[in-house]
Amino acid sequence: MSFDEFVHEHQQALVRYATLLCGGQGDAEDLVQEVLIRVFPRWETLEGNRHAYVRRAVTNEFLSWRRRWSTRNIRFTAEVPEVGVEVGWDEPDQRLARELRKLPRQQRAAVVLRYYEDLTDTEIASVLGCREGTVRAHVSRGLAALRSVLGSSERVWRGHE
Repeated sequence: MSFDEFVHEHQQALVRYATLLCGGQGDAEDLVQEVLIRVFPRWETLEGNRHAYVRRAVTNEFLSWRRRWSTRNIRFTAEVPEVGVEVGWDEPDQRLARELRKLPRQQRAAVVLRYYEDLTDTEIASVLGCREGTVRAHVSRGLAALRSVLGSSERVWRGHE
């Protein structure tokens, strides 16, 4: 598959995934664009599952990019209305998305990889570069934090409660 074909087929899914990580579509688009720019020069040398490779690159870039981003961008103190992200969620899920953005980066990535990307502990550990036990801890803590805010009676993640 050529790079152009890959981008055409997978870019929207990568941006949706990155939106869940970043909390905003604009940041997600920037993050995915940065990753695609970095991957392009070595595209022909990549072997195996290229989508998994790029998804891992997006995750890694998010985990390091957020640290770099906070030191190079100015944040306004006034409340700016948030633009809705088109991921097909209804209002209760918008609340979930807001609370998801409050989780620490590693927990957020683990929860999103588990319940949005539907990856196993082994696959998540590979993406995050950690042990499976650490993945389980991140997911457990992330879900506990979400439940403490959203309540145990509300659906914490569509289709998984």
